[in-house]
Amino acid sequence: MTQKDPFEPDIVERALAKNRLGVPSVVFFGVAGAAPLTVIIGAISATYAIIGSTAVPVAYVAVAAILSLFTVGFVAMSRHIVNSGAFYSYISHGLGRMVGVGAAFVALPAYSVMQIGLYGLFGAAAANILAAFGVVTPWWVCAIAAWLIVTVLGLLWVDLSGKVLAVLLVLEISIVLIYDLTMLSHPHGGHITFSSFNPAPLLTPVAGSLLVIAIAGFVGFEATVVLSEEAKDPKRTIARATHWAVIIAAFMCSISAWAMAVTTGPENIASTAAEHQTDLVFFLVGKHLPTPLIDLGYLLFLTSVFAALLAFHAAVARYQFALGREGVLPSGFGRTHPRTGAPVAGSITQSIIAIIALGLYAVSGLDPLVYLFAWMSTIGGLGVLILMWATSAAVIGFFARGRRRENVWRAFIAPFLSFLLLSVVLTATVIGFGELLQVDGSSPFQWLIPVLYCGVALIGFCWAAIMRAGRPEVYAQIGRGTDGRVMLLNDNDFPRPMHADPVGARSYPY
Repeated sequence: MTQKDPFEPDIVERALAKNRLGVPSVVFFGVAGAAPLTVIIGAISATYAIIGSTAVPVAYVAVAAILSLFTVGFVAMSRHIVNSGAFYSYISHGLGRMVGVGAAFVALPAYSVMQIGLYGLFGAAAANILAAFGVVTPWWVCAIAAWLIVTVLGLLWVDLSGKVLAVLLVLEISIVLIYDLTMLSHPHGGHITFSSFNPAPLLTPVAGSLLVIAIAGFVGFEATVVLSEEAKDPKRTIARATHWAVIIAAFMCSISAWAMAVTTGPENIASTAAEHQTDLVFFLVGKHLPTPLIDLGYLLFLTSVFAALLAFHAAVARYQFALGREGVLPSGFGRTHPRTGAPVAGSITQSIIAIIALGLYAVSGLDPLVYLFAWMSTIGGLGVLILMWATSAAVIGFFARGRRRENVWRAFIAPFLSFLLLSVVLTATVIGFGELLQVDGSSPFQWLIPVLYCGVALIGFCWAAIMRAGRPEVYAQIGRGTDGRVMLLNDNDFPRPMHADPVGARSYPY
């Protein structure tokens, strides 16, 4: 009897845990990535204070409409491709392997820095809460405590993380609804106004900044597709979960922004927000609710950030797993834990990068809210926006080679409209990137970050070209899943393998 080489990976170590997640669990990951309570308390209040426009609610509605168009083609493609590489895999199928690897090299730093940035917000918020109880703790101690929990959960069963997120998000949504109803039941002047939903301000120069900030509030919902290989009945689960993640995040953000303006009066919301900043919501509801509910809101704000940390950690780890399995990264990244099915190397790598970053920020003494959370979130958000823009084009390219029973709306019209609209938002983001980082026009950061993203994409193109020349059999597997295959759905909706393209110079048109 031949003994198995202990260093040879088991087949189970090359696949994520199957049939672990239903629609609710996947929705929780998507909504947790978008972190609605964090957006409501942080981003919406800051937008009112900095931009001074009353059109924040309608901006979130407009962005929800754009992302709904994007989601139409996105989930249509998810019904035919099941791969934890998500954007990377979709772009590989729609625009070519070389562009797909470039997208992967954009995705890895984008999701990584967004997750690391959230540690700054968590640490600062936790330190402030502890200070209220008389316990003085450096922000980085609180951040490292969160890091330890995320590191452990990242190596356990994905459905365990889903259950943790479920509890946190049900509480989070409940407190948001209580706060919104409280603000709407105490309108300024005694009557509710809907003027904040007037779309006219979106035709003014301030629209670009409003849309850019609003779309950043939705980043994370696409984490649903990253979990496709671990979902039950991925064809239906991922499509439903992605739509629900967008709807829930859009409803919470737009209604909360409107409720703030109703209770202060639209004419007063900017000045009130400038005065109270991230305490705006608590100030507005604190006059009408008992203290325990306000304290609970602070606590759930903290758990909202933690939920986003966990969701982004899962996304980064699964991206690295997909790339390792297909040979773009070292093969060790393509292995999973034999018992939990968690992507071990990707999870540990992200944890190591995060703890190094936290150590550097702790030693430097930089403000964790400004230079860790705000900067990292903005930088990562730009990368995700680039991926969404490219994915819209990839959907069109994918269905141009065969609609696979998808109608014209899902295959072409909606993706084309979302591509046009995301092009506008991406252009506005790049032009005004210095303003988003709150640096002056002479700062190199105004142009450095977009250039760096172009640089890492170019490195990805070059790496793909090297793979094509030196390892054509590996190049053929890019975006195709396990063992050179990708799970596609045929006309009868049964999974079937699609084998790697034949190796040869003329086999690769891109």
